[in-house]
Amino acid sequence: MNPIILLQYPFIQQAFAAGIAIAALCAVLGLFLVLKNMSFIGDGLSHISFGAIALGLFLGIFPLYIALPFTLISSWLILLLSQTTKMYSDAAIAVISTLGMAIGVILVSISHGLNLSLFSYLFGSILTITATEVWLTLIFSAAALAVIMLFYNELFYVVFDAECAKTAGINVGRINLLLVSITALAVVLAIRVVGVLLTLAILVIPPITALQIGRSFKQTLMLSVAIGIFSMAGGILVSLLLDWPTGATIVVVNFAVFCAAITLKKIAAS
Repeated sequence: MNPIILLQYPFIQQAFAAGIAIAALCAVLGLFLVLKNMSFIGDGLSHISFGAIALGLFLGIFPLYIALPFTLISSWLILLLSQTTKMYSDAAIAVISTLGMAIGVILVSISHGLNLSLFSYLFGSILTITATEVWLTLIFSAAALAVIMLFYNELFYVVFDAECAKTAGINVGRINLLLVSITALAVVLAIRVVGVLLTLAILVIPPITALQIGRSFKQTLMLSVAIGIFSMAGGILVSLLLDWPTGATIVVVNFAVFCAAITLKKIAAS
């Protein structure tokens, strides 16, 4: 089918709009998470959201209305556990995320007809996204990116040297709270695009791809955004042309770009 014809359908236009917004947010946020060794918080929060989505479906409430506050509070709890106990952050993520998954499994087991509804959230369903969801995604993504840019210098210092940031008078605790809060928002928004099980990919693969070829932080940040948007748009288009699952195809295209970046890096070094 001609790609130009495909782009004339409103539901495909909505998928591209929401996907590109999420890709840009995750690409920017993901770079800070990767450099701060916090990339797996995205995976943990996506698993936590599984329980919240199952709860929303169980109660007959739009799942993302439950998932956003539930995931946001969970991100704060992870940060609190890692800061106030002897627990490392990855252990705190494991504790909270497994609880979220367990709640989801219990709700699925005691309900009827929940499995099919939950499937679209597990693996993504961007082609069924509504106009209202698109507008919410655009607004929340733009707001999150604006906050990141507003606190860009503080995030930069905290990511590269938290102790130096403290010495410079930066409230490191507040910046960490801001970072995990935006991550929770990004995870919930990304679920409709690639699903619970694949959200980590669009948070991590674009920034680590950009790190292979970027020569400065700002250049790497811009490359991460470009790679994220290209992979998102390319994944949606390929999935439509080949009739593949959209979320999985987006991840495969991301990985293909990553492999291409590594190859180009090796060729340039030789």
